[in-house]
Amino acid sequence: MNLEKVIFGFFIVLAATLNFGFFVGDIENPAHHDIYELFAALVVSLIATVLKFGDRTQIGAVHLSTSLVADLQLIAAALVWGYAAHVHPGGLSPEMTARVVSLSGGALFANVVSVVILIAETIMQRR
Repeated sequence: MNLEKVIFGFFIVLAATLNFGFFVGDIENPAHHDIYELFAALVVSLIATVLKFGDRTQIGAVHLSTSLVADLQLIAAALVWGYAAHVHPGGLSPEMTARVVSLSGGALFANVVSVVILIAETIMQRR
C-alpha cells in the first residue's frame, strides 16, 4: 500500500464529502448551510490542490484543474457569504444564500469529477 496515494485519495474524498455536506439542504435557508462546513470544505480543498502539484501526468493535470475549479468556486462562495453577512444591507437573505449554495454546487461537481478520475485511475492501474 502506498501511503502517499492513501493521503491523496483521503483529501480528495474528504473535500467532496465536506462540500456535499454544506450543499445539502434548502437552497435559500441559511440555517441548512453551516459556515464552518464551508470553511472546512475550502481548507481541505486547498490541501488537496497542493497535494496534486507533484503529479506530472495528463491525469494529474486534470486532477489539478478540477481542484483549482473547486477552490475558485469555494473561495467565491466564501466571499459572497462574507459580503452578505457583513456588508450587504439585507444581510444573509435567501437570495444571497442561494448564490453561496449555487457556487458550492459548482465546486461539488468539480470534486465529483475528481473522485471519478481517481476511481478510473485506480481501476486502470496494473500491478
